[in-house]
Amino acid sequence: MRAVDLIRKKRDAGEHSRDEINFLISGYTRGEIPDYQMSAWLMATWIRGLSRAEIAVLTEAMLHSGEVVSFPELPGKKVDKHSTGGVGDKTSLILAPIVASGGLHVPMISGRGLGHTGGTLDKLEAIPGFNTALTLADFRRVLKECGMALIGQTAEIAPADKRIYALRDVTSTVENVGLICASIMSKKLAEGIDALVLDVKTGSGAFMQKEEDSLRLAELMVETARRMGKKAVALITDMDQPLGRFAGHSHEVIESVEVLKGRGAADLRDLSIELAAWMFYLGERTKSVDEGRALAQKLVASGEALERFRKGIVLQGGDGRVVDDYSLLPQTKNLVEVKSATGGFVAATNCMEFGVALAMLGGGREEKEDKIDPGVGLEFHKRIGDRVVSGETLVTIYYNSDAKLSEAQRRISESFSITPQQPVPKKIVRRLVGA
Repeated sequence: MRAVDLIRKKRDAGEHSRDEINFLISGYTRGEIPDYQMSAWLMATWIRGLSRAEIAVLTEAMLHSGEVVSFPELPGKKVDKHSTGGVGDKTSLILAPIVASGGLHVPMISGRGLGHTGGTLDKLEAIPGFNTALTLADFRRVLKECGMALIGQTAEIAPADKRIYALRDVTSTVENVGLICASIMSKKLAEGIDALVLDVKTGSGAFMQKEEDSLRLAELMVETARRMGKKAVALITDMDQPLGRFAGHSHEVIESVEVLKGRGAADLRDLSIELAAWMFYLGERTKSVDEGRALAQKLVASGEALERFRKGIVLQGGDGRVVDDYSLLPQTKNLVEVKSATGGFVAATNCMEFGVALAMLGGGREEKEDKIDPGVGLEFHKRIGDRVVSGETLVTIYYNSDAKLSEAQRRISESFSITPQQPVPKKIVRRLVGA
């Protein structure tokens, strides 16, 4: 085979065989196919698309480009959750200890934030000493002792995805559902899991802003997981506004702990319990989702989930005292309030702009090399449907540098749509796929 022939085939809307995709992925991983040819193939794929069979084979090829972890020494099922990302999406920090304290194992390989979305690894690293760069040996040890471990992608896991994603990022070939599906699923299936719960965001703060696009991606990921012999379900969830009341790394750690203490924002608490319920059900810990929901609520109420989170922090080198003393987390020196210019009801928000503003203030990355200020954050005082009085605070900004403060304030202020009529509230879970 020759790479140039396969580029031409996809350019002309042909469908690849299993051998052809394996040739491309293995050749590129070994350095035998250069970046410029893989870039050309990615653009042809972005334009022409991939069939469902091609997506499954691509996922499998990327999965087996490195080590596929297994845990034969651990009893019971291994279950994970993946979210497509959004503003204030911190459910991994809540779900992992709930599900682990309920008797399942949660081997979670997570990512970092880029652009307007926050990353689980960055949030965890706001905790002093927390190490997300565990070796696979330490990953196994922590998982065995705690039932949960949260790390970043290692050099051994899906190396083809790591190389290909770097190319997609600079060749404008990211937003393709087939390539997104293969990237996500190759990493997740390399964790050695038995089941996967997918949280696919839709709305103004999601990468897939149209619900039909989110639905298509969810269907592809569920089908791909099942082709690989794994149980899977996807929840299409709302990202037309931030999840919870806070965005920003220290603030999201605090809000996660608050939920584990039985408090916190209702939408964040409800979604976390719902995702945990599906994890319990797919992991065969409970016989129904309702039973899983009740178990998750019980583990939070008893304090078992909170103590499991504390244990996980300590085992990964972090300071477990943050669970009781939030002042140990990075904080900012300054705050300013963004107030409403008019009265009425919050009808909508441009949620992505909140994430962009946070990144501008240092709470996210505008470039991959940017260093995050974990203390920077946004507190959202009003949600869609809430009544607002002129001059009332919409958002509190916590910041250190005021270099881009005025621009961030403007973006946040303009992201609120205030109308005389109260809108009909939307459900946090819009659809289920594969249920």
